[in-house]
Amino acid sequence: MSLDLLVFGPHPDDIEIGIGGTVAQHAARGLRVGLCDLTAGEMGSNGTPEERLVEAEAGRVVLGAAWRLNLGWRDRSIGKDPAHLEEAIAFIRRHRPRTVAMPHWADRHPDHVAAGDVLTEAVFSAGLRRYPAEGEAWRPDWICYYFINDAVPPSFVVDVSEHYDRKRAALDCHASQFGRNQPAATDTRLNTPIFRQLIESRDAQFGALAGVEWAEGFVVREPVLRRTLLKATE
Repeated sequence: MSLDLLVFGPHPDDIEIGIGGTVAQHAARGLRVGLCDLTAGEMGSNGTPEERLVEAEAGRVVLGAAWRLNLGWRDRSIGKDPAHLEEAIAFIRRHRPRTVAMPHWADRHPDHVAAGDVLTEAVFSAGLRRYPAEGEAWRPDWICYYFINDAVPPSFVVDVSEHYDRKRAALDCHASQFGRNQPAATDTRLNTPIFRQLIESRDAQFGALAGVEWAEGFVVREPVLRRTLLKATE
């Protein structure tokens, strides 16, 4: 069955960090949302791949997405295997999303940058009828780039105020990454209270700029078309 929204994340917690509220908002509207993690995050300082897959599925349930799959690419090697591009193209063709969301191309984590690069290529090539990859050609309506660590001025923001508690609950599912009380946990940037504060301060700022409590920001490469200059119209 085709999707309204397909969200890609490099590691099992990145979708929740960047777009968790938007996933919950779209799912609550009855739209079909699929989630795809590229790796199991096995190079992370805390948590095993098995634990992280369980946490990711728990996050999916909280957000209300239809399903969540993991492509099993090797962590810290996103896009370095030529097979990655072909797999991503086949995945997009198989699920036929109207919109694809992926990490913004400017981020301090090289995996996030690499994910945006290979997925942008995959979306373009998936729409080429003569591109030799599995499945029939499919071109999504557009790509929306979301923020994980760093942020630039967004093209638009999505009001997620009614669903922000779900985003928080989904982040809590990733206890191996964000919990400091886990057995033998290594101190990292992720499991300090400051990291959660960084996420929430960004979402609060986007919200305040738009006149709402919480919002998540997105960048698109083409102009956003509006029917009129009247603010209340879509």
